[in-house]
Amino acid sequence: MIDRYEGGADPARLSEAAHVTAGALVNRGRANEDPVVLEKLIRLADAEGLEEVAELWSASPAQTLPGTLWRLYALRRTVLQDPERLAAYFRDGRAQAPVHQAIAGVAEPPGPQELVDMTTAILAGAFTGDYDVALHRAAAFCRVVALGETAHADAADLADPQRGSALTRAAHRLGGTADDLDAAAALWRDGDLS
Repeated sequence: MIDRYEGGADPARLSEAAHVTAGALVNRGRANEDPVVLEKLIRLADAEGLEEVAELWSASPAQTLPGTLWRLYALRRTVLQDPERLAAYFRDGRAQAPVHQAIAGVAEPPGPQELVDMTTAILAGAFTGDYDVALHRAAAFCRVVALGETAHADAADLADPQRGSALTRAAHRLGGTADDLDAAAALWRDGDLS
């Protein structure tokens, strides 16, 4: 609908729409104890036809409400799409980051289904618990996975240096996402996450 305006989408309107929709979702979830509503909020990104909303949020800066909400949904969706690979990264990263593993809160042993359950619980926590805690848990998960991905990158370097480099870059980006989520959690606690 925004694209219909002459000259294309207005960045200010896109940003406003991103903030309004993210705020509405978080506020609706936090104000409602109905498990059906919570399930709908969790499954929102699983449904067809939400790419426009996802694109709207993903363009938001990382340390904003829509930016963090997008990252929580994207984290869960990534795990849903390839739980075995993410479980391998998490398994290999957890020995290097036991504190982050504990914060993330995955069951032992951390298999594919446990990671799906954990990322679902983190997303649910954004609507039912303290938003900053959900962000810290997501950041801890990202750090553990990034460490495991780095270990896989080191192993891949021997057989396929290009793949190893790609994994290293992905792990670095995931570490940056963790930093952004932790910073956003501090902003939320201070009442400054907009």
